Amino acid sequence: MKHIALFLVAQLASLLPLAAADWTTTKWDAIIVGAGPAGIIVATRLAEAKLNTLLLEGGGPSYGVTGGDLSSRRPSWLNNTSLSRVDVPGLYSSIFADGGGLICSGTINAYGGCTIGGGSAINAGLYFEPPSSDWDSFFPAGWKAADMGGAINRVKARAPSTDTPSADGKQYLQSGYNIARRWIVDSLGFADVKINENKDNKHDVFGRPVYGYKNGQRAGPVRTYLQDALKLPNFHLQSGTRAVRVQRTGTAATGVWVHINGIETLIPLSNTGRVIISAGAIATPALLMFSGIGPAASLTRLSAAGKLGNLTHGDWISNNAVGANLFDNPNTFIELSSPSITAFGPSYSNPAPADSALYLAHRSGPYASAGQTSVFFSRASQPDGRVVGFQGTIGTGGYADYTSATTITLNIYGTSGLASRGSVVLDGNFIPGPDGNVYYSSAPDARAIASFIARIFAKLPADVQTLNLERDASVARIEQYITTPSAYARGQVNHWSGSCKIGKCVDQGGRVVGMGNVWVADASLLEPLSVNPMFGVMVVGEKVAELILKGVRK
Repeated sequence: MKHIALFLVAQLASLLPLAAADWTTTKWDAIIVGAGPAGIIVATRLAEAKLNTLLLEGGGPSYGVTGGDLSSRRPSWLNNTSLSRVDVPGLYSSIFADGGGLICSGTINAYGGCTIGGGSAINAGLYFEPPSSDWDSFFPAGWKAADMGGAINRVKARAPSTDTPSADGKQYLQSGYNIARRWIVDSLGFADVKINENKDNKHDVFGRPVYGYKNGQRAGPVRTYLQDALKLPNFHLQSGTRAVRVQRTGTAATGVWVHINGIETLIPLSNTGRVIISAGAIATPALLMFSGIGPAASLTRLSAAGKLGNLTHGDWISNNAVGANLFDNPNTFIELSSPSITAFGPSYSNPAPADSALYLAHRSGPYASAGQTSVFFSRASQPDGRVVGFQGTIGTGGYADYTSATTITLNIYGTSGLASRGSVVLDGNFIPGPDGNVYYSSAPDARAIASFIARIFAKLPADVQTLNLERDASVARIEQYITTPSAYARGQVNHWSGSCKIGKCVDQGGRVVGMGNVWVADASLLEPLSVNPMFGVMVVGEKVAELILKGVRK
C-alpha cells in the first residue's frame, strides 16, 4: 500500500486491492494521464467496464476527501472538519493569491490546476450546459447535439447542478443581483430565465449562475465519479506522479514513462491496453510532442535535446494540428459603483464569525458560493457571417484599484464564434504555454465585443457609475481599451481549449491521428462554447469513454 498512501485517506486506500501489488509493474488495460474532470470520468467509466485502470495525476490532494495534510490546505477556522479550502466555494478566489500546491508550477506557462480534480478543483464551479447549437455549429459529424445526448444525460445524472448554492435554499449578497436585474432585464429587455432549464436560449437572457456544487460544497467529478471509482478493485489512482511521454513502437503505445522520485519509470500496458491523455489543453499537446507526435519543428528541437527517448526521426508522427487552434475567452473587468451596492469580499483567515458559523453548521451563507450573483448571455451576427456569443457575470466585490464598499465587478467574455486562435508552444526549457495569438489575433473579435459592451452601457441605470471605462465611451474607444493589456483587460480567463482539434489532431473517435491506441479526452477537443467550459469538458470525458468502450465491446 505504500505507493498510494501518501495522497488518499485511509478508508479509501483500504478499498484498492490493486495497490497491494506494485502498480509500476502491473500491465494496465487503461492508463489515463491527468485526474482532471474529463480524466476522472474516463477512468471511472473504463473501470466500471471491468478494465484494469490506472489514473495518474502529477499533482497532489485537493478536496478534503483526497486526504493528505489538510492543515496545509485550509485556514484554521476549518480545523476539526473534513474540509480543505477547495471544498468551500467562498474560498475559491484565495487560490489565485496563493496556489498552495494546487496550481501548476514549473510544468506549464499558464494558470491551471495540477491537483486531483484539475481545473474543477480550482475554478469557481460555474456549470452551464452548452446549447445544442454549439455542438451542431462547431463540431464535426459524430459530435453533433444528437450524438452528444447520451453523454450529456450521463453527466447530468451523476453530477447535477444548482442555482441555489447555499444549503438553506436562500440567496445571499443580492445587492449586485438587484442592480444587474434592473439593468439587464428591466432596461435592456433581456428575459429572466432559469439558465440550464433554458440551455438552448443564449440570446438576451439573464439569470442566476449555475454551479456544480452539492450541499453547499464544491462537488465536481472528484466528489461524484471518483468516489465510485475508488471502490472498485480494478482501479488505482496514483497522485504525485508526473507523466513524461508515451512509450510507443510505431503506431502502438506500450506504456507511459513517469517520474518517480526523480527517476523515469515505464508503466506498462497490457497487450490490448490503451492510453488516454487528459492533461489539459496546454499540457496534452506537449505530452504528445514529447511522445514524438506534433509539429516537425517542435520534434526537431526535442530530439536535439534528447527528449524523445528512443524514437528516431522515422518514428515521428508529424502533425501541425497538435497544439494549434488554442482558445481562451478574452475578458474585460468593468468596475461598477452605486450607493445601493453592499460589496462583499471573502476572508480566507478571518471571516465574520456569523458567516463562518453559518457555513460550518449548515453549509450556508456567503461562503457557500464563489461570489457570482448574476449571469447573462447574448449573441450578435457579424459582417462576415459569424455569430459571436457574449457572457457577463456580476460578482460581489470590486477588483484591483476599485475595492470600495459600494463597488462590484462585471466580467464580460467573448465566447462562441470568435475567430482568434493561438498555439501551444514550448519555451527554451521545453515548458508548454500559449503563444501571443490567443487574444484578438482576429481584429473583428474585438469589434464584436466592444459593440456589445457599448450596447449594454447605453442602458446602464443613472445611479450606477462605471469606474475604469467611461459609460459613454464609443465603440472605438471600448475596442482600444479591451485590447490594451491592463489589470482589467486582455487578461487570461484560463478556459484553455481547442488545442487538439477533432478531425485533425484526433479522429472522430478521439483517437490520436497516426496512433492505434492513444486517445485524448479533455478541453483540447472542445471548440469555443457559449458558456464556461467545465460542463462541456465533462461531456467530452463521457463521450470519449463511450467511444473507447464501443471498440472494446466489438
